[in-house]
Amino acid sequence: MNNTNHDFLAKGGEMGELTRAKNWSETSVGPVESWSQSLRTTLGILLNSKFPMFLFWGPEHTCFYNDAYRPSLGKDGKHPDILGKNGAQCWPEIWDFIGPLIQNVMDTGEPNWHEDQLVPIYRNGILEDVYWTFSYSPVINDDGKINGVLVVCTETTDKVTIRKNLEESEKKFKNIVKQVPLGIVILKGEDLVVEMANETYYQIVDKTEEETLYKPLFDSVPETKNIVYPLLSKVYHEGTPYFSNELLVTLNRFGQYEDCYFNLAFHPLRNENAIEGVMVVAYEVTEPVKAKHFLTESEKAFRNLVLQSPIAMTIFKGKEYIIELANKTMLNDIWQKKKSEVIGKPALEVFPELLNQKYPQLLDKVLSEGKIIQENEALAYIDIRGKLKKYYLDYQYTPLFEQNGEISGIMITVTDVTNKVLDRKKVEEAEERSRLASEVADIVTWDLNIPTQELIYSENLPALFGFKKGQRLSRPQILEHIYLEDLAVIEKAYEEALKTHIYKYEARVIKDDGTPTWIRVHGRIFFDEMKNPVKMLGTVIDITDEKISQEILKKSEEKFRLLADSMPQFVWTSDAMGNLNYFSQSLYDFCGHTKADIEKNGWLQIVHPDDREENINRWMESIKTGNEFMFEHRFRRYDGQYRWQFSRAMPQKDAEGIIQMWVGTSSDIQNQRDFTNQLERQVHDRTEELEQKNKDLIDMNIELQSFAYISSHDLQEPLRKIQTFASRLAELDDKNISEKAKSYLERIEVSAKRMQTLIQDLLTYSRTNSAERVFAKTNLDEIVEEVIMDFSERIEEKNAIIDHHPLGEGTVMPFQFRQLMHNLIGNALKFSRKDVPPRVEIKARRVLGKKLGFKVQYPEKIYFCLRISDNGIGFDDEYKERIFEVFQRLNTESEFSGTGIGLAIVKKIVENHKGIIKAHSEKGQGATFKIFLPEL
Repeated sequence: MNNTNHDFLAKGGEMGELTRAKNWSETSVGPVESWSQSLRTTLGILLNSKFPMFLFWGPEHTCFYNDAYRPSLGKDGKHPDILGKNGAQCWPEIWDFIGPLIQNVMDTGEPNWHEDQLVPIYRNGILEDVYWTFSYSPVINDDGKINGVLVVCTETTDKVTIRKNLEESEKKFKNIVKQVPLGIVILKGEDLVVEMANETYYQIVDKTEEETLYKPLFDSVPETKNIVYPLLSKVYHEGTPYFSNELLVTLNRFGQYEDCYFNLAFHPLRNENAIEGVMVVAYEVTEPVKAKHFLTESEKAFRNLVLQSPIAMTIFKGKEYIIELANKTMLNDIWQKKKSEVIGKPALEVFPELLNQKYPQLLDKVLSEGKIIQENEALAYIDIRGKLKKYYLDYQYTPLFEQNGEISGIMITVTDVTNKVLDRKKVEEAEERSRLASEVADIVTWDLNIPTQELIYSENLPALFGFKKGQRLSRPQILEHIYLEDLAVIEKAYEEALKTHIYKYEARVIKDDGTPTWIRVHGRIFFDEMKNPVKMLGTVIDITDEKISQEILKKSEEKFRLLADSMPQFVWTSDAMGNLNYFSQSLYDFCGHTKADIEKNGWLQIVHPDDREENINRWMESIKTGNEFMFEHRFRRYDGQYRWQFSRAMPQKDAEGIIQMWVGTSSDIQNQRDFTNQLERQVHDRTEELEQKNKDLIDMNIELQSFAYISSHDLQEPLRKIQTFASRLAELDDKNISEKAKSYLERIEVSAKRMQTLIQDLLTYSRTNSAERVFAKTNLDEIVEEVIMDFSERIEEKNAIIDHHPLGEGTVMPFQFRQLMHNLIGNALKFSRKDVPPRVEIKARRVLGKKLGFKVQYPEKIYFCLRISDNGIGFDDEYKERIFEVFQRLNTESEFSGTGIGLAIVKKIVENHKGIIKAHSEKGQGATFKIFLPEL
């Protein structure tokens, strides 16, 4: 080769060497000596460039590339075979994409540019997804015509992968934010629009997601603007994070303005170029701050506050950490020690178990540095009666300074959050169980990427639509399995979701066997910052059985109408709002009107004018209250005469007690009315006589109650004698008493004991009616603990578990409330299943009366809602009202002993508290009693 003619191929690294060594005479471009100056110049630039370049030359798009491009071809791929080869042959996997681009450049001379473009290529032995940023530029030959395309490119696969990972990371971050126990808000833009907030934040400010999300922050909390806006604005504009402890903010929450304190962090959120928002992290410290502020008033007030504070508090003095002061909460709830056991003694001698924990180091740090140390949900083990008990504590160690500035001691405030932490962990476990349950239940979950139409779904979705398990699915594939006539329903539902964000419809699915399957879809649509729909989340359930039930119901209604039309009474129905929608044929025959006339002019036209107003008033009262409708009124007959009718209607309710419709009848009572008029005079004559007898009956009833009470007391004395003498007879030796006599004595003792129990229960029931009703603010947890101690032997005998959640204080009649708890817990232990340890759960909450979901006597008052449930034998739910009646027993005496009065006493106690009691159970599935007491 003549080097003087091939200077443009000098150097160029590996590709320069390969280019010089190749026999170009066998290629479409011919020997090097024949190459145009344009090709030589372009290759000289390409081979000596450090930037990745590729050249397609001539009609067959012969391939040239440099060392910088070489790594993009990977190993075991196209290198070096494609050098000098036809472009379409070298790049078959992408030629349908790049071929038109190359041809367009050669035809028009216009370069093009693509950024982060996915162009999969074959390399490293496989076809890989590779992202590129590249430009195609024309190369002009010596004759002025375009004869090649120069590709300047760089691979951006790593960059794109990183960006996608960041997007996924951001998604995970948002999920974490929603779950953490700190109030977190993400604000975007100068207007500080709430892009995301977690449940803790909504609880702190007492606002809902609808009131807050996608709106400027101060639209929902305007009262905080004067304090918070300057701080947020500075963070947003200057980019400097802001941190504050115990910032005072006034909030309008729970119906009133309240001074609240927060530990806050405002952190700027940056994109590649600028600050785009602020993240707010808030932790409310109102209670400890207010407690701390009280402590600063004076030494006397300080000590009194420590002793009276509901928060556990203590004071350690000196380097020996002598326990100088500790309040009842600390002594009783945390340490569970007497005052004499701790006061005046070194803390680490009283609690040696702390030596191997972090607390000695914390004490030393506070004493040496003089700084407050606080921690939330810190784990601590404390020796309680010889056993280490695990606590989760919110604590604060505060140094106490003398006037000279020296640190003389440490004040420690502790809040026992063990139950809160354990409850949260239970919730987390429950959420995990819920997630696992949804995978095996009939509920199908799905996540739709709207731009790509790709679906992420639970395992049971494919089977519902007739696909194979694990098959990758998209929304168009799903729609192919929907009945054609139902597609319009789905399209309408989607258009409605774009307006309301709620996506719901019912449709039929086509399966391979041709049988229709009805589905119900519920979902929610989500939008990006530009208000474009990007995602839908939702569920699908199979409602085929429900549809079949509806068809059965329709047929039942047809049978009902057929039956109604054959009855002599007038039968009519209305919807839940009181609109009459059906009359039997007998009514039309009676009044002489047609169905069209009744629909046009209304049913009141057949009612006597004098009865119409009262008729309407009573009907509307029944609709409002749900009570039975009964009314006597006159209907006009076809001949113009009026006859008296007795109309009666009953509400028809669903399983939840919601009225669905009314069914009524009207019966002719004209003859009865005539007869009644004859009796009215006789009734009047006997009224005075009945009134006198009623007075006598009341007096007798009072005497009877007194007699029953005295008798029940007097009956116990002979019972005791029967038991005593029967017991003495049973103690005689076998020679003096036969086996049959022993059997009789045992029966006497059992019967006497049953009668004694019955008398005692009757006395208890009597007391609940007659006892003085004195209400007092009472620690309900202490009462429950006392009752549990009463049953300690039975609990140990049955290996029972009593899950007692804190109830707090309540205004009750203490004696009666204790009797109520005694009866319910006793029943739960008594009616347990054989070989199944009893488990009783006791918990409560407080709810405004009008939000309980049923009618109560005091809708504007707070109700104490007590729930006691067990895993015992249960009962059929149809007996849920009868079980509260006196002497009602659902089990035989041989199965479970009792008098049938216990639950009657419970109901009477609830009624004495102006409350309501409800019961629910299934046979063999335990029972639940819910008690609702107004806080009077």
